[in-house]
Amino acid sequence: MREYSTPMTVEVPTTGNLTDAVLRNAAEAPEAAVMSRPDGTGGWTDVTAAVFLDEVRAVAKGLVAAGVEPGDRVALMSKTRYEWTLLDYAIWFAGAVTVPVYETSSEEQVAWILADSGARAVVTEGPEHTARVTAVRPDLEDFRHVWSFADNAVDVLSRLGADVADEQLEQRRTTATPLDLATIIYTSGTTGRPKGCMLTHGNFLFELGVATEELESLFETEGASTLLFLPLAHVFARIIQVGCVMSRTRLGHSPDIKNLLPDLQSFRPTFVLAVPRVFEKVFNTASQKAAAEGRGKVFDRATETAIAWSRAQDRGRVPLRVRAEHAVFSRLVYGKLLAALGGSCTFAVSGGAPLGERLGHFYRGVGLTILEGYGLTETTAALTVNLPGAHKIGTVGRPLPGTAVRVADDGELLFRGGQVFAGYWGNESATAETLERDGWFHSGDVGEVDDEGFVRITGRKKEILVTAGGKNVAPAVLEDRVRAHALVDQCLVVGDGQPFIGALVTLDREALTVWAEARGLSGSAEDLLDHADVRAAVEEAVEDANKAVSKAESIRKFVVIADEWTEEGGQLTPSLKLRRSVVMRESRAHVEALYR
Repeated sequence: MREYSTPMTVEVPTTGNLTDAVLRNAAEAPEAAVMSRPDGTGGWTDVTAAVFLDEVRAVAKGLVAAGVEPGDRVALMSKTRYEWTLLDYAIWFAGAVTVPVYETSSEEQVAWILADSGARAVVTEGPEHTARVTAVRPDLEDFRHVWSFADNAVDVLSRLGADVADEQLEQRRTTATPLDLATIIYTSGTTGRPKGCMLTHGNFLFELGVATEELESLFETEGASTLLFLPLAHVFARIIQVGCVMSRTRLGHSPDIKNLLPDLQSFRPTFVLAVPRVFEKVFNTASQKAAAEGRGKVFDRATETAIAWSRAQDRGRVPLRVRAEHAVFSRLVYGKLLAALGGSCTFAVSGGAPLGERLGHFYRGVGLTILEGYGLTETTAALTVNLPGAHKIGTVGRPLPGTAVRVADDGELLFRGGQVFAGYWGNESATAETLERDGWFHSGDVGEVDDEGFVRITGRKKEILVTAGGKNVAPAVLEDRVRAHALVDQCLVVGDGQPFIGALVTLDREALTVWAEARGLSGSAEDLLDHADVRAAVEEAVEDANKAVSKAESIRKFVVIADEWTEEGGQLTPSLKLRRSVVMRESRAHVEALYR
């Protein structure tokens, strides 16, 4: 059993909680711009450390006045915006626990998360989100309040808490210790029921204590800033939010991906974080634009030069020809790509899904070093990360200081460190399956560790799919619903590393015959596969399945195939479960066709 650990390099606080950073910033640098908000005209208005503290306190007092008690769960359901960060810290100031909910979540998902967490209140973005909460509210026993940003939730709560004394709030703020819960983040499980990952203040303090130290080039440089556009319901964006507050890095929010490029160009971040799909889209858009303008060959040559230059960096010597071409393309091509990110960005952090070596080398060759890392919700984001001074493209980096990795006999990666979660909320059996008593966490991913400690992910032991956009998708809930249709025999949901979720569907031959006869349709099963009525029936099954999940998790395309998956053929186990690896291998052409 191979094992590698990185020594601890910093002292992690044993007292206090995440709110301390807000007070420290206001005391040490009250006029420092810790946030920037859109001003409505395409520009940004700075929020100082002192102002942020005042606003957090005012909203927190409102929560206290509304009856939120220490340890109570308060849900947040919104796009990425300044008010999310404000409410997150206000909830912690009130001594409560934040439960993030994706703003795209379905009614079923909202109902489960609110009920399972025992949330007492929720803050939503707008009417659409409030409607989903209202629809499920009768089934929630301890639920009390719904506030909405669209209905001026910040002002409402601030006025509500006007009579709460500073001393009372301070007592609430200091209630939590590193051992207490900061948040419960729900992540997809193999059954489709999301599981609540319990992350403590100590998990965040450990993770960011070592991460901000190791990533000094990002967080500690003069004028450091980042623009968040990933959902703050995801642990990846959330950890950067908290890291920015802890390091006093200026933070902006972009809620609408349609406005991302203008926001980047006006905000001018020094680093960004994104999932691989974003980097892919930037590259593809640039390539397509170049082709449309008749510069396709130039762009292709610039791409190959950037990759060659980056690969040569790893070998320690860049050939003269490559250096010369790289200098030319830096003026003609690369500068325009960097300008699209605001012109000040030199680093990016990628996570959620594999980036791919070619793309990693391309961006480094352009002038944007993408630091790929690896982690899960259960590990407060990063377990490993490539660093500016210890970077190996194609890997997810070395374990962070104070973190150990172990490769089990079956290839599964196990990790141990202070960022590993406390367990699943109200689910001791799932916790026991994942977390060993001595602290080793079973990642469910298969990988390897080289002699220098760099970790490479080679596969996924779990059946959870991770799209190119970094969305975790449990296939079972979709497959079960599609399979419930009378015409459907089997369904395999795909999309690991792809831009969207797709499905392969096989039909029940006997049911199809009866169904066709009842509608006066003739022909063999193969003849009927492409019939409009058959496709409409399968579409109906897919639409029903999609009701159980968010848009990002929904099946966008499907194909009805003539294959029969049987135990005799090796596609099914004796208990009639799909052998996913077998089906994927045999149906590779169908899967590839979905994404052409």
